[in-house]
Amino acid sequence: MDLQITSFVTAPLETNTYVVACNGTAAAVDPGMAPDAVVEYCRVQGFSLQTVLITHGHGDHIAGAGDVLAAFAGARLTCPAGDADMLTDSTLNLSGPFGIDVTSPSPDDTVMPGDTVGIGDSTWLVLDTSGHTPAGVSYYCRDAGVVLTGDALFAGSIGRCDIPRASEMRLLGNIRDNLLSLPDDTRVLPGHGPETTIGTERRSNPFLKL
Repeated sequence: MDLQITSFVTAPLETNTYVVACNGTAAAVDPGMAPDAVVEYCRVQGFSLQTVLITHGHGDHIAGAGDVLAAFAGARLTCPAGDADMLTDSTLNLSGPFGIDVTSPSPDDTVMPGDTVGIGDSTWLVLDTSGHTPAGVSYYCRDAGVVLTGDALFAGSIGRCDIPRASEMRLLGNIRDNLLSLPDDTRVLPGHGPETTIGTERRSNPFLKL
């Protein structure tokens, strides 16, 4: 399995967008507010982009979805079922209160925890990491030892829970049950900031101390 993961950081919130490519087929994960670099990279690499994959419905993670979809005919937009209403509502996705009014197209497909998503020959398990948003998920590829956590788990931190429709208790429970149960050497690719590992966060993340 030839799996490549490339990250792009987009302003104004330093959001991480990932292009995950396996044997020439790609997905753009959480395309932010400056998607041009993602589109150009996929074209230069000759990737067939089949999916725009969303971890959760906040505006900075969906802002570029429409542009990426428009650039690749046949690409489909996939998001967590319980966050689908956020994609088309700038109040729910929290961009409206900041005066930005970000929306994206409605999803073509939705996922629930326990589902799997295919990117080329790679398989990604959908994990429940809701709490930062009502239905946020992470995508885990066991064969590659990688998990894309969106805004659930960061290096040394967790997603904000002092925002509408968030629950710290729910987020912490899901992190412990569904992320810290992964092997320690699993790479964590978060929605903001540097990558880390499950083992590092288990040992040192101050929000996860019992």
